[in-house]
Amino acid sequence: MTIQWFPGHMAKARREVTEKLKLVDIVFELVDARLPLSSRNPMIDEVIHQKPRLLILNKADLADDMETKKWLRYFEEQGSRAVAINSFEGKGMQTILKAAKEILEPKLARMRSRGIRPGAIRAMIVGIPNVGKSTLINRLAKKNIAKTGNMPGVTKAQQWIKYEKELELLDTPGILWPKFEDKEAGYKLALTGAIKDTILVMEDLAVYGLRFLEEHYPNRLTERYDLTTVGDDIMDVFNKIGARRAVYTTGGEVDYDKVAELVVRDIRSELLGKVTFDFVGE
Repeated sequence: MTIQWFPGHMAKARREVTEKLKLVDIVFELVDARLPLSSRNPMIDEVIHQKPRLLILNKADLADDMETKKWLRYFEEQGSRAVAINSFEGKGMQTILKAAKEILEPKLARMRSRGIRPGAIRAMIVGIPNVGKSTLINRLAKKNIAKTGNMPGVTKAQQWIKYEKELELLDTPGILWPKFEDKEAGYKLALTGAIKDTILVMEDLAVYGLRFLEEHYPNRLTERYDLTTVGDDIMDVFNKIGARRAVYTTGGEVDYDKVAELVVRDIRSELLGKVTFDFVGE
């Protein structure tokens, strides 16, 4: 499966993020907790340079808890502060502010030593599509988005979101389009909904998902589809799933298109349990 993105989108996004960097103290890099590496843009380091950064693993409720803990440990060992949250339910919001304060403490301490009282921390969210930027912004805003256009270097049209008087978040998220280094990353992103289904071959995606589950979460296949192995005969696998889930055409035959859609939907909706697609060390 070859997936192409328009380079113009990437160039525009990079330019917008670069322009707004001077307005913020810290960058919140938002990724999907199910694929902490595949959902990162490989150009992010070039874009934000040395600006302080907090890595936020969103949708942690959908990811394998054990693997998420491993990823948090991994990033800390790499010198990157990371937290795991569930923005949809508002879980982990306080950890974002706490971690941002700790990351910026050296700068805040220098300001206090000069008799300057630090104001609210200013932050910007960057990330690829569908990692939950809008949900996180709305959760932090608590449905009450405030304009603060009188800040130095900020136009009147610039909107900031206030969170508990100590954090101000630039309301326009930075959209960094994914750049696929390999085909497998594309499949992983597609399975989590980061890519529009209209540009995908659903059967290919379903087969990749089934084989991934067979390798890493075999018991899920048994519980959901009564499958012990995927094997090479995909038509046979689809027939078994179709019969198990009663996915038939009006003529009474297994509907392969709908079986593929069902498998992908099951993976995305947690009907096959919490799944992580990126593993530390792989």
